[in-house]
Amino acid sequence: MKIGSLLFTLAVSSLAHTGLAVAADDGTAAVEALGRLNGIALACQQPALVSRARNAVVTTAPKTRGYGEAFEAATNAAYLEHGKGVACPDAATLASQMATAEKRLQASFATIK
Repeated sequence: MKIGSLLFTLAVSSLAHTGLAVAADDGTAAVEALGRLNGIALACQQPALVSRARNAVVTTAPKTRGYGEAFEAATNAAYLEHGKGVACPDAATLASQMATAEKRLQASFATIK
């Protein structure tokens, strides 16, 4: 009976851990999406949207090195990509994309708060 109980506990524990890993991956993807938009906003000289993206991550995502690095890496990659002559979206389109990314970020971390 003890072995059955132990196996059940291990099975439930591994399922819970797998769920957390999926949530972390969703969170990282949401942070990276905002980072990409931040890089575009920087390259396209949209300081209000740059501030908005940074504030969304700071106030919503857990304050960990991993999320900070994911945001910075995505920002830098998008910024450098625009340096290769990629056209800037208009401010309204970029703001709309930012709003969508903010909702995704909030949904990714809703269970953590």
